[in-house]
Amino acid sequence: MNQPLPRLHPLSGPSHAQDGQARATPLILVLNCGSSSIKFALFDAGASPLPRVPAWNGKVQDIGGPAPTYGETGIAPVPVALDAQQPYHAALAHIRERVAARLAGRPLAAVAHRVVHGGRKYAAPVRIDAAVLADLRAFVPLAPLHQPFALEAMAALLASEPALPQVACFDTAFHHTLPRVEQMLPLPYAAWERGLRRYGFHGLSYEYLSVALPERHGERARGRTIAAHLGSGASLCAMQGLRSVATTMGFSALDGVMMGTRTGALDPGVVLYLMEVEQLTLAQVGHLLYHESGLLGVSGVSSEPRVLLAAEDRDDEVGERVRAALALYVRRIVREIGALVAVLGGLDLLVFTAGVGEHSAPIRERVCAALGYLGLVLDDPANARHAPWIAAAQSRVGVAVEPTNEEWIAARDAAALLSLGRADGASG
Repeated sequence: MNQPLPRLHPLSGPSHAQDGQARATPLILVLNCGSSSIKFALFDAGASPLPRVPAWNGKVQDIGGPAPTYGETGIAPVPVALDAQQPYHAALAHIRERVAARLAGRPLAAVAHRVVHGGRKYAAPVRIDAAVLADLRAFVPLAPLHQPFALEAMAALLASEPALPQVACFDTAFHHTLPRVEQMLPLPYAAWERGLRRYGFHGLSYEYLSVALPERHGERARGRTIAAHLGSGASLCAMQGLRSVATTMGFSALDGVMMGTRTGALDPGVVLYLMEVEQLTLAQVGHLLYHESGLLGVSGVSSEPRVLLAAEDRDDEVGERVRAALALYVRRIVREIGALVAVLGGLDLLVFTAGVGEHSAPIRERVCAALGYLGLVLDDPANARHAPWIAAAQSRVGVAVEPTNEEWIAARDAAALLSLGRADGASG
């Protein structure tokens, strides 16, 4: 049975404020719960506007793996012991202990959760209660890698601290502006009526870009923009007027571009073949598509482009597979960008974000080289130093690198929801 989790009530003791004086301004805790990691961040809700840099953050990684670690602001990741029977619960308890100690007399105004799927019902942040939690459990089959873990954290907090406001912020919400033709799947119409449709993901990341890009690049960002969220999970979003009009990751986290361990878009006949001819079970196929494919599956070496780029010059079979994996990865990104350019009727701005997009100059260079037909020309020195603007002066298409900030979006939206006193964010 689960052990009681530490409460997140304010504790007595000295404040962590830089001036050394006790403060009572409230904080918002953001939790981003994945299948093998929990990221957290504390934002100063007493400041106006809400700071984009958290007062403190950290994460537990490799939950359920052989070597879990915990790291936080100012402290490099260190090994952390987690209960082997309930590692996720133990990781959440560890974070709550650290947060409770860090509050040091300051009140916690709310906990904001990144939630991957809000289904058709939730198009805006919503305060969590038992009814909302029940709704979100129904969406677990649509996002099995992420949804259950966010719900576990919500349920634990509801049980131990029911008066503490919790807010769900949805990755699908940003894509509620997709036109119907982009949402529909070519299945019998009854499937649409049952809720089988393209929802879109990575919405908190794209929502942040919709704020940051016009601040940095002005009116250009309001035109025909494609954002490439390239991380362990990856998708592309076509925006016009800073609103989502098309996206590559539609019904599930398997759609769109090739990823670290996931296939991206795949001919459904392959799945039928694996099950009918090779006799793989549903569970085996699911594990293969989510965990054994993508860069890891093709290369046999790693799911990380950084590791593969370091091995691509090897003159052996390993090097050949690594080169094939990287070539396929770039090709799938370029191909999907081409499709979105067609939908937009042209391209004014291409933006790279998330771990690979922000930090891998070689991947950006290879993608942009294949888009030269659009009149896109890269500034190689700017790209090498990960500058915010990496297009050459003569380029007809702007190219930018913009670090994402999903946690700030969640904190901002939670603060806005609670200050307005809105009861829910259900769409009509």
